[in-house]
Amino acid sequence: QVQLVESGGGLVQAGGSLRLSCAASGRTFSRCAMGWFREVRGKEREFVAGISRSGGSRNYGVFVKGRFTISRDNAKNAVYLQMNSLKPEDTAVYYCAADPGVAGTEGLGRMYNTWGQGTQVTVSS
Repeated sequence: QVQLVESGGGLVQAGGSLRLSCAASGRTFSRCAMGWFREVRGKEREFVAGISRSGGSRNYGVFVKGRFTISRDNAKNAVYLQMNSLKPEDTAVYYCAADPGVAGTEGLGRMYNTWGQGTQVTVSS
């Protein structure tokens, strides 16, 4: 089973950018669809972005509106989230997640069952 560790969170001003990284251990990373989620205290965890095993398919939460880009490097066992034009409402804990049960290289995750510990992103106005 893959284990996930996020990094790259921090404090940034509105309009700024951050790049989150998720390092995965284990041999099955390339067989997992990956995703990013975020959570604000008191609210449900929200889907941010997903990427297929090959990286050829991606999907995003409706609020992203072209501001974020998910990518992965299977040689490095890593997935990334480039976030641009950040807004104060993007403030949240961001989690990396894996779905090992996706069939085919282009399928997107639906049953994420492995999670990282999260990284805090704070956007000041």
